[in-house]
Amino acid sequence: MLTKKQHELLLFINKRISESGVSPSFDEMKEALELRSKSGIHRLITALEERGFIRRLPHRARALEVLKLPDDMTAAAPPAPAQRGFKPAIVNSNFKPMRQIPQPTTRPARQSQPAAGSVDLPVLGRIAAGTPIDAIQHEVDRFSAPEAFLGGGEHYILEVDGESMINAGINDGDFAIIKRCSDAENGAIVVALVDDQEATLKRLRRKGASIALEAANPAFETRIYGPDRVAVQGKLVGIMRRYH
Repeated sequence: MLTKKQHELLLFINKRISESGVSPSFDEMKEALELRSKSGIHRLITALEERGFIRRLPHRARALEVLKLPDDMTAAAPPAPAQRGFKPAIVNSNFKPMRQIPQPTTRPARQSQPAAGSVDLPVLGRIAAGTPIDAIQHEVDRFSAPEAFLGGGEHYILEVDGESMINAGINDGDFAIIKRCSDAENGAIVVALVDDQEATLKRLRRKGASIALEAANPAFETRIYGPDRVAVQGKLVGIMRRYH
């Protein structure tokens, strides 16, 4: 038995895939269901996945597949969300927050290739202090980033949730470009996995046999752990921001 919102979301996803061959973005789902945040969409997606109606496909943009529909799924799909014009993605040091990712009105069945000189990177969700690790393991979108800006190695993107790093120029709603690695120099800003359960974006400080995860906001405390409790998952190499 699905809730009303689960029912509406499943129908919307199925309709969009049938029309374009690509599942809708989280922003499109949020607007179609008139929800205030993408966290509500994440919970609905998880509930539909647990009930066997959809599954997430790894390493693919808009990575959802409808596995089945309930017998009573005959209602018309909710209207497609109103589209807003594109705003350019900006990589610079002028810091203002952004919150949503506008999407084009229609999408081709095959994903377009990134422009020359750019790299298509997966967006793996949002990160804040104490973020459960499973919340950043699923691809929810893809962005193109300048190839020269990245350098070598494997990269991914996380949306920043919260203000614990604002004095390092990282605002709530920014998109952090992360280079995947298992170690980083002292003072680097990293994605740290604590106790194999929680991920956080903080500055890494080694103090003797201990590791400190340091916030860049005096309102947030620095936390100190034993070396066996912290695993580096990646290093911050850049910030992307779109202005409204």
